[in-house]
Amino acid sequence: MTTEEKIAKIKQCITGHPDFPKPGILFRDIFPVLRDASVFKMLIDVLVDHVKSKTPNVEIIVGLDSRGFLFGPIIAQELGISFVPVRKAGKLPGEIFQVTYSLEYGQDKFEIQKDSIKPGAKVVIVDDLLATGGIPPPASPAPSREGSHTPMSQMSNIENDWDDRDEIRTRELEEARARATQMEKTMRWWSDCTSNWREKWSKVRNERNKAREENRQLRTKLEAMAKECTASKRQSEELKVKNVELQKKLGINVDVAAEDKVTVNDVDKKSDSTAVNKNVRRKSHPKSEDDSDDFELAEEKTNLAGLKLDEAQKTLIAERGEKSVLMKTIEKLQLELNSQKTKYDDLKQSKQEALLEITKLKESNKDELSRVTVELEDEAVNRSNMEKKLAELRRELERLQRENAEEYGKRERLETDKFSLERENKKIRIQIEDLKEQIDRKSQQTSAMANSDVKSLQTDLSASNKELNDLKVAYTRLKKTLQEKNTELDHSKRRAEQYEADVKKLRVRIEELKKDLANAEDEADAQGNSLRKQQRENDDLQEQLENLQVQLNHAQNRLQRSNPSTVKSRTPSVKSFDPNELGEDPDSDDSDLDIETIYVSVEGSLSAMKNVSELPFPTKAISVEAVTKIKFECYETLSKCLNQLGFRCINILFC
Repeated sequence: MTTEEKIAKIKQCITGHPDFPKPGILFRDIFPVLRDASVFKMLIDVLVDHVKSKTPNVEIIVGLDSRGFLFGPIIAQELGISFVPVRKAGKLPGEIFQVTYSLEYGQDKFEIQKDSIKPGAKVVIVDDLLATGGIPPPASPAPSREGSHTPMSQMSNIENDWDDRDEIRTRELEEARARATQMEKTMRWWSDCTSNWREKWSKVRNERNKAREENRQLRTKLEAMAKECTASKRQSEELKVKNVELQKKLGINVDVAAEDKVTVNDVDKKSDSTAVNKNVRRKSHPKSEDDSDDFELAEEKTNLAGLKLDEAQKTLIAERGEKSVLMKTIEKLQLELNSQKTKYDDLKQSKQEALLEITKLKESNKDELSRVTVELEDEAVNRSNMEKKLAELRRELERLQRENAEEYGKRERLETDKFSLERENKKIRIQIEDLKEQIDRKSQQTSAMANSDVKSLQTDLSASNKELNDLKVAYTRLKKTLQEKNTELDHSKRRAEQYEADVKKLRVRIEELKKDLANAEDEADAQGNSLRKQQRENDDLQEQLENLQVQLNHAQNRLQRSNPSTVKSRTPSVKSFDPNELGEDPDSDDSDLDIETIYVSVEGSLSAMKNVSELPFPTKAISVEAVTKIKFECYETLSKCLNQLGFRCINILFC
């Protein structure tokens, strides 16, 4: 088993008693460790290993009064070295060193014998709990007066350790604050960088939007020019088609492809050639004077078409020039757009790189901040733990101060008793001296009387000494009984606390049982209500059955009093029954009345059966067999009524 496991097991055995010996104090009881031999052995082994590791060449173990005596001698025995006790004031004989130390509830003194520790010896001071860490520092100067070296173990140098830890924690806190300020500066620098990048990116984005807008406008212009070009092409093609048609009419074969490349000079030449051809045709055809007018008209039309064609070609050439200029501008804009795109891609890539760097730095800063926050939280937790430990130590010191005050009161009472005894002794001594003087005076008279007086005085003195010894014995007995009563009182307080805890548990259990009882009573009330409701419904059904029985008896009596011819005249079949035939009988009114009452009884029985069938009977209140029995009784009453009326009831369930 490792040391940590042993310490954990020892901690499990140490019990805590809150609000003892006064409210707000948590009392740590080490006596359960002493009751378990194996755990006590573990504790001694841990302390011995601790002393060997921290102070290897220790020569003396010093135990503080009083619970330090429980562990000190055993540790000294295990290490094979001597043990020296440090007692409270007035408990050690001989020459002593005395040290006064202050507590919250007063002052007390430690004493150690001068010859108990040699000069230059290494000493370890042992006490029971860390809560008494304020007591070993006053105890350590006493051995050091003789020149001995007193290394304090972890049980006794708590205040120095706390001071060192406070200094370390303050340094770490200052370093954490410095790191936090540095991180804040870096975060501000990165925020400035990101704002600059955002401004640059907004400028580039605005330029890109402007370039896109200009490109869009140029595209719209290009589309408009392309539309105008297509319109001019269509007009030129229409003119060409018209020209071709006119030439076909005139019999002129002109290559269409050659006409596309005709210039203004070519048109003049063509006009001259057409004029020459006209003169030639006029000379070659002198007889066709009638056709000349038509030909002239055609020529005029062709001339007009040629002029229009020339104008269209001129406009086409101008449009081609503009188109070439626009194409050049488009190429320039395309090049500028490509350059802007490359710049945009570069800026985008640089932005992504910057964002990656920013994210990396943010992650690193987050990690650093999380680490710093975790360190600060740990620091806060450690501080809270230290404050809790200090509070516990203060409570323990208060408890020890109270104990010391009680012991101091006991000591004062004992001192008063001692002073009273000393006064009595002085009185006795004075009396003895007086008696001696009297004896000296009377020695001259009679030696016998003097001897007898001396003997009597000696007997009185021995009696007084015996009484004094008896008083001392009685005082020691009373002190022991007081200690026993105090221990019994502590045990009774612990038992009372245990009883209070058991009473609290029992009260909680009683509350739970009360809740369960209330729920059970609610369920029982609900079941009782349902039972009473079903009983009322059963009573209603019983009353309905009784009413049906009474109505049936009345119907039977009326049928018996009526003429038997009316009964015999009715056929036994249900189909042949006609209520109109009842009017022919002399006693038709009575028979109609009887039939109506029987119908009423039948309808009442049917409604009763319906109510019985629709009732939600629980299994505990009324069983299904009882319900079916009630139904069959209703059916039987119906069958009897119908049989008396002359109907044939084949199956009562069918009815």
